[in-house]
Amino acid sequence: MTQKNTTQISEFLLHGFSSQPEVQRVLFLLFLSIYLLSLFGNMTIILLIRFDMQLRQTPMYFFLSYLAVADLGSATTIIPKALKNLLSHKKTITYSGCLTQIFFYIYIGNAGSFLLASMAFDRYAAICHPMYYSSLMSHKRCLQLATMSWTIPMMHSLLYTILMARLEFCNPGEIRHFMCDINPVLEVSCSDNQVINLVLMTEGLVEILGPFALIIISYAFVFYSIMKIPSAIGKRKAFSTCGSHISVVVLFYGGVSWVYFKPHAKNPGLQDIVATVMYTMVIPMLNPFIYTLRNSEMKAALKRVMRQHFH
Repeated sequence: MTQKNTTQISEFLLHGFSSQPEVQRVLFLLFLSIYLLSLFGNMTIILLIRFDMQLRQTPMYFFLSYLAVADLGSATTIIPKALKNLLSHKKTITYSGCLTQIFFYIYIGNAGSFLLASMAFDRYAAICHPMYYSSLMSHKRCLQLATMSWTIPMMHSLLYTILMARLEFCNPGEIRHFMCDINPVLEVSCSDNQVINLVLMTEGLVEILGPFALIIISYAFVFYSIMKIPSAIGKRKAFSTCGSHISVVVLFYGGVSWVYFKPHAKNPGLQDIVATVMYTMVIPMLNPFIYTLRNSEMKAALKRVMRQHFH
């Protein structure tokens, strides 16, 4: 009988948010606003870089356009389903929908991590080796880094999706979260999870910490080179070229650290839910505004595009 229950599960119940209608209405309006701002901000970044020749030919903005695609994908993977469930009496996601959400959530999140590492390498090449920058960050090299940033995370995500698909689940499949992620879904599994836990502790750590280590190493060389600049104005100018990227890196890996590297609780509390909302919804919304509001080149490009298309 137990075996029958584990093999016939067709959907999961999601219990991440309050069941009080007034709270759900507030959350619906909040998440809808976040999603619309994410769409607007990231689409603006993508179109601006697509239509402005100067930005399109600059490696940093080449990667930024792909990061905006990743942020759009991240928000779209999570928020529409959360909005639908906030309006529904029964908060559910189908078994296939859960696996699909896991695949795209892991894939897009890790692609963003690799893209941030590529952007850090670009800053390293620009500041530490300015004489060789054009060869180090040629169009071919940028394409190679972008392809790697999307291909490696896809294989990583496919591995986990296949491992999750092999698990059996207990009825009722009540996930103590508002979305499908590996740890909350593993909590309702009736299978032996040793294999997937081992993969999480080995390949998973390498996949997450590898790009972060590259970012740290790149910026260690960058800061060392900046400190050797004799003038204070030169130092400020060099730091200003890294400011937006560093802000995004801190937000991204701050969210990753809270969600995945704090001690794992069986039933996530309010702080865990808020941290996941920040990581999956708020950060993809903030990234384009960080790059536009703090970046003079983006502001100048926006003015050029506005003049070209509206005058």
